[in-house]
Amino acid sequence: MRRLSTTTRGTGALVVAAAAVVALLLVGGSAPAGAQDDDPAVPTESCVDAGAGGGRISVITVSGLLDPVLARFIGDSIATAEENDAAWLVLQANSNGTVISDDDLAGLVEEVRTSTVPVALWVGPSGTRATEGMAQLASVACRVGVAPGSRLGDLGEPVVEPAQQAPAFQEAAERLRRDTVGADEALELGLAQTEAPVLGAFLISLDGVETEVQEDAEGRPQRAVAGDSIPVFSKLPIVDQLLHTVASPAVAYLLLLAGLALIVFELYTAGVGVAGVVGAGCTVLGCYGLAVLPARGWAVALLVATVLCYAVDVQTGVPRVWTAVGTFALVVGSLRLYDGLELSWITLLVGIAGMLLFVIGAMPAMVRTRFSTPTIGRGWMIGEEGEAVSAVDPEGVVSVRGAPWRARTNRATPVPAGEAVRVVEVDGLLLEVEPLEGAATDHRERHRKD
Repeated sequence: MRRLSTTTRGTGALVVAAAAVVALLLVGGSAPAGAQDDDPAVPTESCVDAGAGGGRISVITVSGLLDPVLARFIGDSIATAEENDAAWLVLQANSNGTVISDDDLAGLVEEVRTSTVPVALWVGPSGTRATEGMAQLASVACRVGVAPGSRLGDLGEPVVEPAQQAPAFQEAAERLRRDTVGADEALELGLAQTEAPVLGAFLISLDGVETEVQEDAEGRPQRAVAGDSIPVFSKLPIVDQLLHTVASPAVAYLLLLAGLALIVFELYTAGVGVAGVVGAGCTVLGCYGLAVLPARGWAVALLVATVLCYAVDVQTGVPRVWTAVGTFALVVGSLRLYDGLELSWITLLVGIAGMLLFVIGAMPAMVRTRFSTPTIGRGWMIGEEGEAVSAVDPEGVVSVRGAPWRARTNRATPVPAGEAVRVVEVDGLLLEVEPLEGAATDHRERHRKD
């Protein structure tokens, strides 16, 4: 969060002080009650008249990081509530971070503060949090409720003048800057007006809400919202929900890795393009998420370099130095991907271990099988010449037409790495090879001669 800067000049301070003394002398130290109407700490008109006109309650769910998609959704919901003359707009909040700019957040806070429809915010259900930008929205809301076990606070630097926030938030500003409070303490400090374990209990506490007594499943009487106050619930549209989900740290990270891996998979296997299309889609979505989040450019470059390093050794079929370099880049890029956000150890384990298993275990096998399908066939390989990638004694890896294959040879004629070989037979995915010079006659050849 940015810190609002103020500039104080000595001359200006003296003028203001002198004017204040003159004003006090003129009014005799007293002022009429109406003189406080310009105080920015006084609740807005919508808060004073909250619920007076009746109408529906509009409830929206705002969860996850406060990103551009969620900020736009809140702004649009305020406009819709004003058009429909709603009695209240209630934000069911569960947000533990903000990735929009300070200017955008300040604009959103101002929209909430000046809305003609009173805006309330409920931090729930139990175990949820409203911090940073969402907590700043709470500081200008007409009513705040917190579920037991939930937390409110960690506002950071205010993006609007502190005087525009509720008085309780002004008084607890220093503590709330880096700390959070629970439901009981929020009530004690005046940050929240009610402790509501469920959304229904919070809605009942709102001014002007019509209620009635109903019986629950066990026949016990309980109050519930009724009549014109029946709430209308709204969530993000499906496309916006997709973009909002993609812009979460774990999803963006895993999508990028999966997309890059699938693109390499398509390049090295005999497919019809499905993996490539899916990989491209995952990569685009992952890049969108990283663009919204505070991702470090050099860390993203390391993740891309990881796949390129792995691709070199996938070609040879044997993990070597490039695999080690790629793994190092993968670990460093994963750990340092975000500035101010951290990936959970489960996400890191899935990303790093999954990439290693895919590249070291699955990819070499898929590369070998591209020549094993009935459509392509393998008979043409008999008589082909290649090169021993590793020593074949009696088994090893050879390269034929640029593709790595597991191979074996007669024990009497081991083939050193780098030597030329000839394919004499294909046994499934295993090639039987011999050196171009000095090949031994094996038992099958002797049997045919007999």
